[in-house]
Amino acid sequence: MEFKQKPAYKGYQPYSYLVKGKDYPDIDWQDWDWAGRHVLELSEEQEAMYREILAKYPVISLHDHPTFYPRDMSTLNKIYDSMRQGRQFCAYEALAYSNLDCVFDNMMDGVNIISSPGGWKWIDIIHDLGMRLCDIAHQDFLVQCRTVDDILAAKAAGKIAWAPCIEGAACIENEVDRIDILYGLGVRLLGVTYSESNALGNGLKEDNDGGLTKFGKACVERMNQVGMLIDVSHCGQKTAYDAVMHSKKPIIATHLGAKGVWNIKRMASDELIKAIAQKGGVVAIEAAPHTTMSQTRMTHDIDSVMEHFEYVKNMVGIDHVSFGVDCLYGDHVGVHHAFAAALSTGDTAKSTLPYEEVPFVKYLENPTEASWNIPRWLIKHGYSEEEIAKVIGGNAIRVLREVWA
Repeated sequence: MEFKQKPAYKGYQPYSYLVKGKDYPDIDWQDWDWAGRHVLELSEEQEAMYREILAKYPVISLHDHPTFYPRDMSTLNKIYDSMRQGRQFCAYEALAYSNLDCVFDNMMDGVNIISSPGGWKWIDIIHDLGMRLCDIAHQDFLVQCRTVDDILAAKAAGKIAWAPCIEGAACIENEVDRIDILYGLGVRLLGVTYSESNALGNGLKEDNDGGLTKFGKACVERMNQVGMLIDVSHCGQKTAYDAVMHSKKPIIATHLGAKGVWNIKRMASDELIKAIAQKGGVVAIEAAPHTTMSQTRMTHDIDSVMEHFEYVKNMVGIDHVSFGVDCLYGDHVGVHHAFAAALSTGDTAKSTLPYEEVPFVKYLENPTEASWNIPRWLIKHGYSEEEIAKVIGGNAIRVLREVWA
C-alpha cells in the first residue's frame, strides 16, 4: 500500500500562528507512527475493491483522541506537565494520511487536569474546547462538524469533518443548561457518565448501579431537545439501559465491546446491546489497549477486536454496529499506566483470566492505522460493499440524521 496524504492538507502544524518555546512550552511529542506502519495485505482484486469503497463512502470514527502524547513517558511529572499546559496538539499531518472523512474527537477528557488532578472541571473542559477551536480556526484541513452535510462536504473536498465531543457529563455538575452551552460551542455528542458516577447516574467502575437519576433523565430530555447525540459507553449497565429507554431518539455507544466475548466491566451486556439496537442506535467497537480482547486470542489484536464486531453484528444485525477505535498518537499503553487512576483502567479492564499484554494493538495502533485496516480486514473476510459501507460510516450517518435534525 502506498501512503498518500489527502491533497487538501497544506502542511499546517498545531499552533503555528504562535512561537514555540515563547508563547507555549516546547513539548517533545511522540512521532505519530512510532510503532511502525502496519497494513493488512490484500490481493490486487481486493485492493481495487478497497479503493472503490473509500472513494464512494464516508469513513467515520465515532470515538478517537487524534492528538499527540509526549515521547518521554518515563516520569509522571513530564506527562502531567504536558497535560496541565492545556494545549493539546492535533495530529493534522497524521490525519492527512488517514482514510477518515469525519472524526469524533473526545479531546483531553479523562486526562484534563489543567486545574485539578481529579479532572473533568467545567472551566478546564471549556479551556480545552476553546483552545482547540482557536487552533482549528487557523487552518482549513479540519472543518468543524455540526451537521451530516458537513461530513459529506468534507469528503467531497478531501478534508476531514471534526466533531468535538465530551466523554462524560461530570463537567455540567447540576446545570442542565450547560448542555445548551456545549451545543452552542459546537459539541454534538455527550457521554452520560465516564467511569465515575456523576449527578446523572453511575459509571461503570461502581460496585452498585442505581441507574439514571431524575437529573439524568432531565439531561437526556435536554439532549434530545437540542439535538445532541447521547453516548453510554462508560455508564454502568443499568444507567446505560435507563438512558437508552428514556431517550426519544437513538443513542450510540461510541466505543465498546461485548461481555459475551470478554467479560470485564468495560464491555456491554447482551441486554444493553440489544436495547441500543432496538431503539435504532449503534454500538461502535473500540480498540483501546487491553479492552476488546477475547478468549479465542487471549491477547489484543485486530482479530480479537473483530471478534467483538462480529458478535454484535450476529446478535443485532449489520445496521447497528460500527467503529470507535478510541486511539491516539503516541504510547497508548503508557498513557493508561500514567493515568490509571484517572481513567479507572484498574477497575474497568480487570480480567480474571491471564492474557498476553501488548505494547500496542497492531493494525489499530492509532486513528490513521485503524482507518486503513478496518475496511481491509472486512474485505479480506468476505464482507460485501454494502455491508462495509454501513459499518465504516453509513450506520452512523443514519443515526446522526435522526438525532442532529
